[in-house]
Amino acid sequence: MKSAVETLEPTKVKLTVEVEYDELKPSIDHAYKHIAEQVNIPGFRKGKVPPRIIDQRVGWGAVVEHAVNDALSGFYRDAVTAESLRPLGQPDVEVTEIPAKAGEGQLAFTAEVEVRPELTLPDLSGIDITVDSTEVTDEDVTERLDALRERFGTLVGVDRPAVEGDYVVIDLKAVIGDEEIDSVSGVSYQIGAGNMLDGLDEALTGLSTDETTTFATKLAGGEHEGEEAQVTVTATAVKERDLPTPDDDFAQLASEFDTLEELTADLREQVASIKTSNQAVAARDLLLEKLLEAVEVPVPSGAVEAEVHRHLESEDRLEDDEHRAEVTVDATKALKNQILLDTLAEKLEVQVGQGELVEYLVQASQQYGMDPNQFISSLDQGGQIPAMVGEVARSKALAVALREIEVKDTDGNVVDLTEFIGSEEDDAAVAEVEGAEEPAEETAVDAETTEEAPEEKAKA
Repeated sequence: MKSAVETLEPTKVKLTVEVEYDELKPSIDHAYKHIAEQVNIPGFRKGKVPPRIIDQRVGWGAVVEHAVNDALSGFYRDAVTAESLRPLGQPDVEVTEIPAKAGEGQLAFTAEVEVRPELTLPDLSGIDITVDSTEVTDEDVTERLDALRERFGTLVGVDRPAVEGDYVVIDLKAVIGDEEIDSVSGVSYQIGAGNMLDGLDEALTGLSTDETTTFATKLAGGEHEGEEAQVTVTATAVKERDLPTPDDDFAQLASEFDTLEELTADLREQVASIKTSNQAVAARDLLLEKLLEAVEVPVPSGAVEAEVHRHLESEDRLEDDEHRAEVTVDATKALKNQILLDTLAEKLEVQVGQGELVEYLVQASQQYGMDPNQFISSLDQGGQIPAMVGEVARSKALAVALREIEVKDTDGNVVDLTEFIGSEEDDAAVAEVEGAEEPAEETAVDAETTEEAPEEKAKA
């Protein structure tokens, strides 16, 4: 088999493939056998019809079409591998030549496909990353204590105008023209939450119990979504949250501690732990941000369009142009990140151990509220395991890259992220354990993007 690649765009190539007759012959033999099992020809049993009779009765064209359709995806994958391409979507295949008759000629086809562009990444050691300090202030502890008090607070009625943070029990009616569109009664709403109607926070601020006001707003849902309505709202009660006094009694009520001093000490440790964890998250996000700033990442439009279409189709919103624009921005950003991180994973020779993959899948199953075995089985049946391997590899690539960068906090101290990003010794130990447990199988999966075969079979 011969193959050649022509670059059409930074993210698109044209692959030309020529296959000699002898390489196609196994598929031709299979085509003869399959057709022989399907046709009824007097004097011959099914499956025993000779090739020359099939050529006479069915035709060479049907045989070679069957053979080409059967073999095309395999030859495509072989050519992709030989040319070290990394497809990002389905190819557009055109068969340009087929054997004219048995024993002669060749198969030739072209495949235009979007591919992962070649990127030149900067030297990681030259990247500076600064994260927030883990110093815990009294304000941090007070904020966390107040949040705990909020959980144990009670709502009490007040005889004053409502302010931000108050809870207001409301009756609400929306009208368009002379038609009442919607109404609710006895709903409790916290001013400032911003999770109902635009303008509601402003309308309620300053209202006292049994006072009414009207405001104009655009409806956010339903059959009148986007239309402007006149909304009348009445405050039937105004309440504020009464917080318990922070003392030893509260400590015993809200925790396993006997004194407020013990509780605040524990809260201080919690804040410190959270800030330490946040350092790792911030370092990861900053590294990705700096890499994106340093590298121009071409994004294949076809792959973006396919993902946008899939997303909108799943939501039954293919005709929603405004939402399409939003999804396009998100899909472009996600694909750009994926291309960059796949390149980083390849540069760092990142491999995903079986244990790492299983841990990721178990955590993902919990997010979906599914049994881990059932979740993994459904992914396997849907052919999604390679995609999950890619997700783990991209995340791990950032962790491995951070090992080559000196991260400092705002006080100038070097930050040790080993707890979160591991070390080369950790990777070696895991690989050794997995290799000992399963000596007959590979214990790591390469992080390269899975190649895709032609979606539609070509007509010969």
